[in-house]
Amino acid sequence: METACYLTDLPPTAATPADLAELIQGHWAIENRLHLIRDVAFDEDRHRARTGNAPQNFAILRNTAITLHRQHGATHIRPALRAGNRRPERLLNLLPETT
Repeated sequence: METACYLTDLPPTAATPADLAELIQGHWAIENRLHLIRDVAFDEDRHRARTGNAPQNFAILRNTAITLHRQHGATHIRPALRAGNRRPERLLNLLPETT
């Protein structure tokens, strides 16, 4: 059995225990979905960067890559990443234009 504690700024009358459980489950559903994509697409669990800011920095880069591909219509990230590996010049088209 595992015990978890959660903090909220909601007043006690704003949410029932069932409401809070739903919020917590929704948070973890999103968290698990994001982690699953990063793990499948980038094999994140086997990555060796584990010290300092490296894990967070790599996660930011991976999330950015996923977001850019999604913004350009990719629904399956692994094939989009492979296509970018084959034709890296196409990756520049994913970046937003700046003025």
